[in-house]
Amino acid sequence: MINEPYICTYQGHLLAGVDEVGRGPLAGDVVAAAVILDPNQTIEGLADSKKLTEKKRESLFVEIQERALSWCVARASVAEIDEINILQASLLAMHRAVAGLHIRPEFVLVDGNKIPKWDYQAEAVVKGDSRVAAISAGSILAKVVRDREMVAFDETYPGYGFAGHKGYPTKVHMAALDVQGITPIHRRSFGPVRARLELDATLTSTST
Repeated sequence: MINEPYICTYQGHLLAGVDEVGRGPLAGDVVAAAVILDPNQTIEGLADSKKLTEKKRESLFVEIQERALSWCVARASVAEIDEINILQASLLAMHRAVAGLHIRPEFVLVDGNKIPKWDYQAEAVVKGDSRVAAISAGSILAKVVRDREMVAFDETYPGYGFAGHKGYPTKVHMAALDVQGITPIHRRSFGPVRARLELDATLTSTST
């Protein structure tokens, strides 16, 4: 287990940190980001993206891209989430993010308690986004990218409140599902969405 906070290298190895965002929402892709930080360019204020203000995340988003040795944002789609489940889709997104780095890392620290199937030396770090700088940076990149996408979807699918809840099952979101039904970006394998589909199917069958 990694105990030293905000490290950029691990046992002398070129380190990448990777994290994902969007496991809990009912809508949208799961997004992951991998980052190799430059030990010679400190980035102040890195932390778990969820604990930062939107303004701070946006500022760090630019700084990470400018100062990191390498970074990559990747995803698993809604269709992939429904096909292989959210856990496997999250691991797939993280796998793609690390594979997309233009510098091959010598060691990878993964947020959480599971590691994707790959040929990198790696270790899982529980709460790594608040303990390891590169993972924190990955969480910030992934969250900013995903949040921006959900804000854009708010214009494409008005009335659901995506800009506010980012796809999570809030009261506003659940009420919109009941009134407006599901959209193409909803995850059909998730309970509330599946229940709505089943209700629609029942209403259709009884009306014919």
